[in-house]
Amino acid sequence: MAKIIIGVAGEIACGKDTVGKYLAEKYRALPLRFSQPLRDVLDRLKLDQNRENMAKLSLYLRKAFGEDILSRVLMAESEKSDNELVIVDGVRRLPDIIHMETNEHFYFIYVDATPETRYARLIERRQNVDDEGKTPAQFAKDALLETESQILDLKNRADFIINNDGTLEELQKQIDDMLAQVRSKQ
Repeated sequence: MAKIIIGVAGEIACGKDTVGKYLAEKYRALPLRFSQPLRDVLDRLKLDQNRENMAKLSLYLRKAFGEDILSRVLMAESEKSDNELVIVDGVRRLPDIIHMETNEHFYFIYVDATPETRYARLIERRQNVDDEGKTPAQFAKDALLETESQILDLKNRADFIINNDGTLEELQKQIDDMLAQVRSKQ
């Protein structure tokens, strides 16, 4: 069976991590995240892993090395893996999708959730150092960052749209159904 690569996109705190973790745990998928190379560099530079720093670093890397630099890094990493299923979480830009679509076994899913649901999740999970005390106005401002501005446009390119406003069990069923469809095409 060919290696299946699934790209996951969605707005801040929509549930991309939850989708990736579920696929990793249930289906032994290799989880890769667009933010990880950025977090690695910020750690090496002894800088905070906050949205602003990641956005700046992403912008500089893309300007210097091409708009698809992060997707090239992650796709190369996925090819080195022995895993039959790879999840690439945090797709944010069209050039990334265009690069990944060159792989015939690439599928793209978009995770959707209301702003209210996403804000509540962001405050609860505290993934970045600046998330804990974030106000709704600051949350809305984060959605305007350069790294977030193109995400909604990607929804139209999705092979699958998963709604994550319901229960965890409802989300997991949608993921299972999506993967069954993908595997039936192999």
